[in-house]
Amino acid sequence: MNPRTGIQSSYWLETAPPPAPAPPPSGDLTVDVAVVGGGIAGLSTAWELVRQGREVAVLEADRVAAGVTGRTTAKLTAQHTLIYDHLRRTRGPEGARLYARSQSEAIRYAAGLVDELGIDCEWEEAAAHTYAEDPRHVAELRAEAEAAREAGLPAEFVTGTDLPFAVAGAVRVSGQAQFHPRKYLLALTEDLRRRGGTVYEGTRVVGLTEGDPCVLRTDAGVSVRAREVVIATHYPIFDRALLFTRLSPRRELVVAATIDEDRAPRDMYITPERNTRSVRSAPYGDGKRLLIVTGEHFTPGAADVEERFARLSAWADEHFTGLTFTHRWATQDNDSTDSVPLVGPLHHGSRHTYVATGFGGWGLSGGIMAGRLLSEQINGRTVAWSGLYDPRRLAPVVREGMSFLKHQAQVARHFVGDRLPAMTAPAVGDIPPGHGAVIRLGGQQCAVHRDETGSLQAVSARCTHLGCIVAFNDAEQAWECPCHGSRFAPDGRILQGPAVRPLEKRDIPQTEQASPES
Repeated sequence: MNPRTGIQSSYWLETAPPPAPAPPPSGDLTVDVAVVGGGIAGLSTAWELVRQGREVAVLEADRVAAGVTGRTTAKLTAQHTLIYDHLRRTRGPEGARLYARSQSEAIRYAAGLVDELGIDCEWEEAAAHTYAEDPRHVAELRAEAEAAREAGLPAEFVTGTDLPFAVAGAVRVSGQAQFHPRKYLLALTEDLRRRGGTVYEGTRVVGLTEGDPCVLRTDAGVSVRAREVVIATHYPIFDRALLFTRLSPRRELVVAATIDEDRAPRDMYITPERNTRSVRSAPYGDGKRLLIVTGEHFTPGAADVEERFARLSAWADEHFTGLTFTHRWATQDNDSTDSVPLVGPLHHGSRHTYVATGFGGWGLSGGIMAGRLLSEQINGRTVAWSGLYDPRRLAPVVREGMSFLKHQAQVARHFVGDRLPAMTAPAVGDIPPGHGAVIRLGGQQCAVHRDETGSLQAVSARCTHLGCIVAFNDAEQAWECPCHGSRFAPDGRILQGPAVRPLEKRDIPQTEQASPES
């Protein structure tokens, strides 16, 4: 594994190669429902609607199940760290019960689909734990166990686990699951097509006109007319309701290593301590399992990602000893300011447009839940938890005012502060191979990258989403927007939205192109 680019080596992507690409539409088309985004939320929604007899098209900018869903840790659980005591206080006991019920039903539903469709996705039932090593957090864990139990989950406070180190306590929820998410979704996609649904890959949607029908426009100039539109692009590419003010993007690192089967934990674990540590294992064969450790979350564009990888790997090796690391990658999540996903009508005036976002690191159960919820709403039916997840909700935002204001302050700091000249601005010649920096050239802020061969390329440093200044992630070799999470390759190509346009290319004056060694 290349120490720098190995981060792109997601185990799920590597072990479930895609079928032949589904080409973009060759011309304008009309469908009942257009689903924008081919991750778990989009594909789950599309599959539900196709099964109910709707004519559905999935429009995916890259390949299906290859984005965030292809880089998850693949824990399918209703136990979301310390959510239930929080919900009991902010949404009341009924809100906590609806959350638990909706997430738990998603897990049972997925288990039923695995059996019904005969999906070989390494499905394993396991208990989920939120643990702490520090005794000062025991009271918090006990309160969470009580709240989760009141919400209807089989939750209990325990002090013993199958981890190879002692914990002060843990919330244990039985009857959860872990699986190979990409194998599951590729099988779901195949069944969707068999039932008459259509999938278009390499199809980036760049415009939306709401109406009856709605009209979507792709970057190739194709128009897609649809009675209903679902935006399931992880972070919404269209934001008529200013959802960007209520979503905070964060990246999280993943390392994977082989471990002897008799030493591998069989349950799933997470702690908010140490900037998060999440642990589970997956089948690997030959008396081995794959230990998957996640943590070190950070804002996109933050520095020292390589150091964060080193800390995570060191923690894993310290606690599980003798590991052979095989893969490492990163994922990205969006946290809502009130800790509950946003699933439902896109804005107050919406009649035919819907959104699913803000899953806060729990997108597998959340995405399956969203698919069922949106398909019911599109068919004019009410679901008990519609109000809980409604993106148009205002009261919870008021209650979570400090989180909302903190997020806005961080965005404002980047939007204004990153534009100010640094006290010692770097020069092109200061950029070493494999690194990038934002440099003012010809009066413009440019994102300049020098590859391992010494070749330079420059693009505009202004994110094409809402204009924040990007920063370079050295481990992933990508430009990242710290405001809303858009990510770009060194040449400006879009790696991840909400941006729908690449960074514009810039020229580097010949006099600026000296290498750091010259």
